[in-house]
Amino acid sequence: MLIPILLVAAAVLLALVLFIATRPSDFRVSRSMTMAAPPEAVFAQINDFHRWDAWSPWAKLDPDAQTAFHGAESGEGAIFGWSGNKQVGEGGMTITESRPHELIRIKLAFLRPFKATSTAEFTFRPAGEGTEVTWTMFGNNNFMAKAVGLFMDCDAMVGKQFEQGLASIRAIVETPV
Repeated sequence: MLIPILLVAAAVLLALVLFIATRPSDFRVSRSMTMAAPPEAVFAQINDFHRWDAWSPWAKLDPDAQTAFHGAESGEGAIFGWSGNKQVGEGGMTITESRPHELIRIKLAFLRPFKATSTAEFTFRPAGEGTEVTWTMFGNNNFMAKAVGLFMDCDAMVGKQFEQGLASIRAIVETPV
């Protein structure tokens, strides 16, 4: 009686592993928002990691996270590291490309709660009297990320945080000085 149960359980587990393995490897999360501010004002908020604390949704999840800045003061070569609670984990970001008022590309390296590497991009386009900002993150899902994706809608979860961050940036750049 025990052998047939074990065989069925093994078959179900094998089917689940095969299903997870066939899930898409690539992921992309993207959100856009138009801000009543010139591209240079928005660009300045994102191109300098020292300013992220004012608008980053993750900074609000753990105000006590330990942070460190290395490399360039801002722009290409700027490095930001963090270590915080289970909501923000641990990792680092490096600006790998910075084209004023057009594009900022960032390499993300997550160490905890799981190791992963991805790319984030911010693009800036004139939109009437303001700027359309698009925040995108993309990369490859490993097996564990594919499995988590079966139970969590990562696009909705991360996308919501992108929306919060963009709204915070908008509040900063649209506030008169």
